[in-house]
Amino acid sequence: MLAELLAFLRRRITGDYTVDEHGFDPDLTEHIVAPLLRPIYRSYFRVETRGLENIPDKGGALVVSNHSGTVPLDALMTALAILDHHPAHRHLRMLAADLVFALPFLAPLARKTGNTLACQADAERLLGAGHLVGVWPEGFKGIGKPFSDRYKLQRFGRGGFVSAALRTGVPIVPCTVVGAEEIYPMVGNARTLARLLGLPYLPITPTFPWLGLLGLVPLPSKWIIEFGEPVDTTEYTQAAAEDPMLVFELTDRIRETIQHTLYGLLMQRRSVFF
Repeated sequence: MLAELLAFLRRRITGDYTVDEHGFDPDLTEHIVAPLLRPIYRSYFRVETRGLENIPDKGGALVVSNHSGTVPLDALMTALAILDHHPAHRHLRMLAADLVFALPFLAPLARKTGNTLACQADAERLLGAGHLVGVWPEGFKGIGKPFSDRYKLQRFGRGGFVSAALRTGVPIVPCTVVGAEEIYPMVGNARTLARLLGLPYLPITPTFPWLGLLGLVPLPSKWIIEFGEPVDTTEYTQAAAEDPMLVFELTDRIRETIQHTLYGLLMQRRSVFF
């Protein structure tokens, strides 16, 4: 580990590393960020990953997942699952909300770890260049929903991710995450204070803000991440992306696939923490 750290520092000093047009720094992601997340992935959440064979070894593909957990740790764990356990060790280029790029410390780190703005242009540019792209269509509605609505998918927006996949002809891989809902059970929302702070919500959980900083520690739930069979888009022409009914039908089909998989995985697990 020390040798790897010294080699990393040497590359930073000599400039022997690359950053793409979106600001993605693979060297920093693989040698600094990923090692920090691995103990959480392996020992804390004990993530079990299934269906990685459904992610192509190369070429563009769009991973579409449910979103939950008050704090978007599910996106980080999904990206790490693919980087560490997929045979091709691919990087998941995540489409993130505007708020991520408005925060002083988080914005540059998000860029360096492969995130880009969740907009049609960036999604199509990445997919067209053969990247693996991740999207969480529920957005803040998913991660900020109350605990009473856990594992109930919110709206998937207007299907912009489907349009991007149709225009670039890449497969859509549904992804289902179980376990993230329980890390910060959201029992209340301080809406007035959230508006003053410019946040979409301000969660109240059984531990936060009552326990102070200790309340920020997530509960150690047991996670399962499952990648489903890809939806082939090559049978459609690019003009299909302009057909609102087709886009809606595909969006709803993917949403229903993830919802049914959620129910199935919930029936399989023994408990929240084991």
